[in-house]
Amino acid sequence: MADVLLSRYAECLFWLARYVERAENLARILDVNETFSRDSRGGQNWRSVLQLHGDEARFEGLHGKATAESVLRFYVTDATNPTSIVSAVRMARENARALRPLISNEMWTQVNVLHNKLGALGDGALAAGNRARLFGQVKEACQTHVGVLEGTFYRGQGWHFCRMGRYIERADQTTRLLDIKYHLLLPDPADVGSPLDVSQWNALLRSAAGYQAFRQIHPEGITPTRVAGFLLLDARFPRSVALCVREAAALLDGLRSQYNLRGGTGAAEELDRLHSVLSTLSIGAILKKGLHEFLDLLQRQFIAVTADLSDTFFGHGRAQQSQSQSGPSGSQSQSQSQSGSGFEWWPPLPPLPPVQN
Repeated sequence: MADVLLSRYAECLFWLARYVERAENLARILDVNETFSRDSRGGQNWRSVLQLHGDEARFEGLHGKATAESVLRFYVTDATNPTSIVSAVRMARENARALRPLISNEMWTQVNVLHNKLGALGDGALAAGNRARLFGQVKEACQTHVGVLEGTFYRGQGWHFCRMGRYIERADQTTRLLDIKYHLLLPDPADVGSPLDVSQWNALLRSAAGYQAFRQIHPEGITPTRVAGFLLLDARFPRSVALCVREAAALLDGLRSQYNLRGGTGAAEELDRLHSVLSTLSIGAILKKGLHEFLDLLQRQFIAVTADLSDTFFGHGRAQQSQSQSGPSGSQSQSQSQSGSGFEWWPPLPPLPPVQN
């Protein structure tokens, strides 16, 4: 077969897409929180970003109090923090370097230029008046990368792995973007429906690049239920969890059928079940049982899918993947709390089957 892809190239493509998507979505989360933190609970709001990514212990050991300046430095320019934007782009560049025989010169140049620009950032880039512009530049550069990839990359096995990584990461990050607003930033029930609440949901939609699309289907206005349902369940919005899961499932099914690849059964069944759940559940049922718990469960299911893909196609043992999502050029902890499993209407899935040698 002419279209033969080495497992190390498949892994690098999967994680190149994920790291670029992760950098963009972290910029979106920080942009959202920059807007939200302009109230009396600003310090607590910045701590919520640390809670969302499970970074509280590491951050406190380095910086102590969570202020806007310290959290932004930690998540944007701190090269020693594996969950920072600079680190994500560095990992994307390392994977792109390993893929030089496969990717176009334009694709390599674009990633390399972004890496160099971020590496040259000074403290002034994180000043209050410059943050929105910086986050916009990061988002635009990541979107440019996707455009260059779509316009130049050969549509073979590698394209499937690359797009599958992007959709899994995007689905995971959309849950985090939604969680930071719904669960962490407005815990007081008295604030629900207030002008502050509505403005925050508005900002959330804009940060997810979904404001115009949302208003097309909900011209009557913004409510928490409508926004949560849109970002989770709308199968026509490119950043919704439902669309991302559907596309990831289709890409994996295409890989297994078109190229006669064995394995990946656990990940395929998991994605198919997630797709079925997201296609049949209503946002009302999700909110009744607990949105945060549902988002947490989704995140852990994405970790399970990644673990099975790594076992099957990339040659990594399950023990190395149990509590993290790791790329070939580094790892980033994505551990989440274990609360929220065991819903009666969505029982925990059995362990993924062992890899067949």
